[in-house]
This record gives sequence, C-alpha cells and structure tokens, in this order.
Amino acid sequence: MLFIKILFWVMIAIVLYTYIGYGIVLYFLVKLKRLFKKSTPAENMERYEPEVTLFIAAYNEKDYVADKMKNTLGLDYPKEKLRIVWVTDGSDDGTPELLKQYKEAIVLHENGRNGKIGAMNRGMKLVNTPIVIFSDANTMLGKESIRRIVRLFETPTVGCVSGEKRITDKDTDVASGAGEGLYWKYESTLKKWDAELYSVVGAAGELFAIRTSLYREVEKDTLLDDFIISLRVAQEGYTIQYDPEAYAVESASANVKEELKRKIRISAGGIQSVVRLRSLLNIFKYGTLSFQYISHRVLRWTLTPLCLLLLIPAGFALAWSEGLFSPGVYMILFWLQLAFYIMALTGWFLENRSTSIKVLFVPYYFFIMNLSVVLGFMRYMKKSQTVNWERAKRAA
Repeated sequence: MLFIKILFWVMIAIVLYTYIGYGIVLYFLVKLKRLFKKSTPAENMERYEPEVTLFIAAYNEKDYVADKMKNTLGLDYPKEKLRIVWVTDGSDDGTPELLKQYKEAIVLHENGRNGKIGAMNRGMKLVNTPIVIFSDANTMLGKESIRRIVRLFETPTVGCVSGEKRITDKDTDVASGAGEGLYWKYESTLKKWDAELYSVVGAAGELFAIRTSLYREVEKDTLLDDFIISLRVAQEGYTIQYDPEAYAVESASANVKEELKRKIRISAGGIQSVVRLRSLLNIFKYGTLSFQYISHRVLRWTLTPLCLLLLIPAGFALAWSEGLFSPGVYMILFWLQLAFYIMALTGWFLENRSTSIKVLFVPYYFFIMNLSVVLGFMRYMKKSQTVNWERAKRAA
C-alpha cells in the first residue's frame, strides 16, 4: 500500500504540474526575467517590409476560396510584396479552376494526392521570398496579421513566428465550441509567456511563418507538419516567437465527435513528433527550450493521460483501505475524482445544447482531450493514421 500511496502522489503531481503548475512556474520565471532585463522596442519597424509568400495548402476547399481570397486581398501589407501561393494537389471539387479566376494567386496543382506535407514539400521548392507564411484555407486572418508577424523577423535570432488561433466565440455554445474556445484562451496565455521566457514550443498550423532558408523537407508520413517544421527551426538555435494580435479565426468543431476525430489525429502526430524530436529531450544541450518542450508538450502527450487513467483505480484502492465513507484525505480525493467525472458526464449530456454557462463543458472537454491521447497512441502504434487530412466538420 505504501508503493500505491507514493505512486498516487507522484501521479497527482505530474497532472497538476502539466495543466496548472507549469503555467504558475512560467509566470514567475517571466516576472523574474522582467526584473533583470527590460524590453526595448525595436525602432523603425514600420519600414521593415520584406517580400513574403502566403502559402496555402488546400484539398477540396471550393467553399472557402472566395472568402479566403477576399480576406487575403484585404490584408494590410503592400500588394506588390505579397505573393499568394495555393497548392491544391488532389483537389477534384473545382478548387483549382475557381482559383484561376484570381490573377493575384499562383496555383500549383497536381492530380495526385500526397497529403498536406507532400504539397508543402513540393510547393516550397518554388518559394523565393525571404519569409513564408503558412495558413489554412478555412481560416480568416486579422487585417494586420502579416505585418505583425513580419516585424518580429527583424530580430535575426527569430526563425519562426506563430500567430494565434481564435475560435469564433458565441454568447451560447455547445460543448465543442465552449471547451475548445476556453482551452485556446489558456493556451494563448502560455504561448505568450513561453515566447517571453525564450521560445514558443510549436506553432499553430492555422497561421505561422518561418525564414524560407530554414525550411527543411519533412518526412512524407509526418502528421503534425507545423509542429515538426517549427521545432526543427528552434533546434537550429533560432527562437519561435508569438504575437496574439496576428491571428487566424475559425469556427469550432461542429460537435464533440468531430473534435475528438481531430484531436486523435493530433495526438497520434504528437506522439510521432516526440519520437522524431527525441533529441530535444536533452536538457543539457537545449536548456530552456527542452524545459519548455517537456513541460508544455511532452507530458501532455505521454505521462499525464496515463496518470489520469491510473489515478482512478489507485484512488479507489486507497479510499477503500481508508474507508469510502470515513473522513480522510484519500476518501476526499476519491470523491473529488468521481465528482469531476460526473461533471464530464453532465457535459456529455449537455453536449449539443447551447448554453451561456460554458464552464460546464470544461471537464468534458478535458476528458475528451486526454481520451484522444490514449486513442491517438493506439492509432500510432497500429500505424493506422493516414497522412491525408480528413477535415473535421465545423460549426455554422
């Protein structure tokens, strides 16, 4: 029983550190850094306007072409310095033909479908601007997003810049929208502090940019291209910076089933990434970057979901030995666990009912998030996750 007690408290510590503790530690480290290093805003940033390529890898995105092009052409950046490239490999819904109506767009198309990363590897060979900005076809960018991203590249040590993913917010929302929106708000805060401490650990595929010279062809079976590309840039000694005002907006998944499908794929890709980026676990070589990477990413995709799973039988065993209805620490913790999962069950019951009390969906979304890691791990081990992206249905 002593072993179970020790294991129980170690697992609780890992879970709390992953989702709460790291944020607290990060906050105080950033505060400490501010005491010793005052930030000095760069001068003449308005004049820094290099040529950039907006790179959009798309598969059957006909429904989004008009809105995306309207949004892109309305961005606050000199038109003569903005190159718009669409790679539409495999699209057979009329996307390439529709894009050819826009003289501002360069359309690269092949009939064969080799996945998003295949399209990126092919298209990047033709990019000749110093900075390339990746964006999805179904996300709309904030008007100043490109200008704000580009400004950060004026610092020579910056190799990648991540924008912010924003989920369309509603006064009332279903579980997928409420949970996803709250999660991304918390993630955005952590990214902001990560960047201030040293570097963000991974960019959001909806909107991120790199120095074109730092792009390295990625393995054809890569599931999380944005994560691998950005962290390999960081491995070369550059930082990944973040501007929350450079943002991409998209609607939430249509329902939790669609969100789970999306997250299982991301989780399988996350585990694949941990394996491929295992050298980043060497804290003696990468220092602060390794600390941030392990704390913010690796634990979420490996130990923490396992701990959550094992805490249920461990908590029950300890509460049983203490007495399920007798006052005691383990009894209280067991019933708190049970209450949390009852709240998650309530979230499932209310899944498709719009409500303004969005906090009700947090336990459910948290449960779905960690369930997706377990299912993603199984899919990764079976090698059954296809590299071809099957887009989750989005809410209207």
